[in-house]
Amino acid sequence: MNDQRDEWWLATLGRTVIWARLRVLEAGTAEVFDSDGATLPYDSEDTARASLMDAEFVALDGLDEDDAAERGFTLGELTPPRAEGDDALRIQMIQKLPPRH
Repeated sequence: MNDQRDEWWLATLGRTVIWARLRVLEAGTAEVFDSDGATLPYDSEDTARASLMDAEFVALDGLDEDDAAERGFTLGELTPPRAEGDDALRIQMIQKLPPRH
């Protein structure tokens, strides 16, 4: 049985959202699929999270409306990418949000 859990993390540059998927594997190890299409292995979930935070990523499930507003968007504008397979997912890992009027 494939027991894994995915978390979505993001970094922003203006109205551009850069996604990263943190996948916690059954063995307690983790991997991060990044916007370059690379899958980076980590010895633990904590190490992977620390690496994402060092790169100024934040966990999507940890954001509230105030956090989002500080970054220039609303939570309703954020939808993590979805695709069949990592190759198709890679092209969606950088999203440009429409300009605000």
